[in-house]
Amino acid sequence: MKATLLARLRGPVAAVATPVLACGLSLAGLGAWTAAGNAGSPPRLAVAEGHVYQRLGNTPETAAFFTITNTGGSPDRLLAVSSPRTKVPPALSRHRMTRSGAAYRWPVEDVVIPAEEGLTMDPHGTDVTVRPDGDWRLGRRIPFTLHFERGGPLTVLATVIRPGDRRN
Repeated sequence: MKATLLARLRGPVAAVATPVLACGLSLAGLGAWTAAGNAGSPPRLAVAEGHVYQRLGNTPETAAFFTITNTGGSPDRLLAVSSPRTKVPPALSRHRMTRSGAAYRWPVEDVVIPAEEGLTMDPHGTDVTVRPDGDWRLGRRIPFTLHFERGGPLTVLATVIRPGDRRN
């Protein structure tokens, strides 16, 4: 009777033991990976005071630039930028060139902020296209809020500077 019971249980026990053993090994591997510091940490974002170019002539738009650092172990994405001092919501964009050498802005949906690095916006790469709500004078500080996928919103001031000046 005892041998018959063991024979009948051998098949179901083997069927259950294999996935349980696989899960246990996976859990042990993930635990070791996390303990070694490889699991990553959430993004830790900071935004330095930015700058925004003063508009030239009758040009309705200008550009704002920010330096974003991410000291966390996971990347984040900048999804949008807002400001109470613009006519329309600011837009994320990248600088592009045509084959003939003319420059133009290309709108982008989001911008990746790499883990343990960051992003420095500049006129030849990523920037924020802005349509000011009035005449922004040199030295004026304009509030902007940067909205991140995981890090939440961060509000920072951008100082109005002459186009071509570099401050950050």
